Amino acid sequence: MPGKGKHRRPRTNPITRGFVVAGTGGAAIAIPLIGATGAHAAAQTAAPSVAPERAVSAAHTTAAAQTAQQAATAKTVKTYSVTAGDYLAKIAETQKVSGGWQKLYEDNREAVGDNPSLIHPGLKLTIGAKAKASSEGKAEATPKKATPAKPAPAEPAPEADTTANEPAAQSADSGYTAPVDGATITTPYRAAGGSWASGYHTGVDFAAASGTTVKSVGPGTVVSAGWAGSYGNEVVIKHDDGQYSQYGHLSSLSVSAGQRVAGGDQIGLSGSTGNSTGPHLHFEIRTGPSYGSDVDPLAYLREHGVSI
Repeated sequence: MPGKGKHRRPRTNPITRGFVVAGTGGAAIAIPLIGATGAHAAAQTAAPSVAPERAVSAAHTTAAAQTAQQAATAKTVKTYSVTAGDYLAKIAETQKVSGGWQKLYEDNREAVGDNPSLIHPGLKLTIGAKAKASSEGKAEATPKKATPAKPAPAEPAPEADTTANEPAAQSADSGYTAPVDGATITTPYRAAGGSWASGYHTGVDFAAASGTTVKSVGPGTVVSAGWAGSYGNEVVIKHDDGQYSQYGHLSSLSVSAGQRVAGGDQIGLSGSTGNSTGPHLHFEIRTGPSYGSDVDPLAYLREHGVSI
C-alpha cells in the first residue's frame, strides 16, 4: 500500500524554511540590533563621565591658581609694630604703602579705631593687606577723616622759611614754660607769604624732630585734641587767664578734651601731620579757640615770664 505503514520524511517547504531561517535570521539579526542599541546606550552613559573628569581637572587648576595667588599675597603682607614718634603718614611713606596713610588706615581701622591720629607704641599694623569685604561681598568704604574740632585753613607751615636761633626758654615761677625744650624758631609770627590763607603765618614754628615732647605752656583745660585738617593732629588749651594755646602737626596726642593740665605737662609728641613740609611744632596763642583770633605768641609767653 503506497504510503501505508511508512512515514516519509516530508520535504521541507522552502517557504517554510525561509520563514524559519528568516525567523532564525531575525533572531540572529535581533541580537546585533540589541547589541548596537546597548552599545549606543553605553556610549551615552559613558560620555557624561568625561565631563566630571574635565570638571575635576578644571577645579584642580582653579584651586592651584588660588593657592598660588594666596601664597603670593602672603609674601607681600607683613606686620609693623608702632614705635614712639610714629604716625600713619610716616609709616605709609617708610613702608611704601600704595594709597598712602588713608589706605593704611583703611586696612587697619579695626585696630586703630575711629581716630586715625591716635596710634600708640606697640600697636600692630598690617602692611599690604586688602580691606575686609562686607557681608554682601563689597569692599568697605574708605573711612572719612574725623571731623575737625574747628575750621582749619590751609596752613603749609614751612619748616625753614626763616631761621632765628634764640636763647632757650626759661620756666617761670608763674607755672608757664616754652612748648618745647630748646625753643629754636624756624618761622616767626606774622611772616608774610602766599603759602598761608591769611597771607601771613598765624603762629610760631619751633624746630622739633618727630617724637619730641610737646608741653602745655601754662595751666588750663584741654578744649580739643584730635585731627584738625591742615593742622594735622592738634591740641587746643584754654588757660586760666582766658587765652588759648594751639599746638599743631603732632605725631601723637597724650591728652583729651576736658582734661586739666599744668604748665609743663606733656600733651603730645611733635611730628609732621597735616599740611607740613617736615617735622616741627606750630604754636599759636589765640583770644578764642578757633583760627583767626591769633596774637603774638612770644609776647604772650614773655608776659608770663618765659624768655625766648
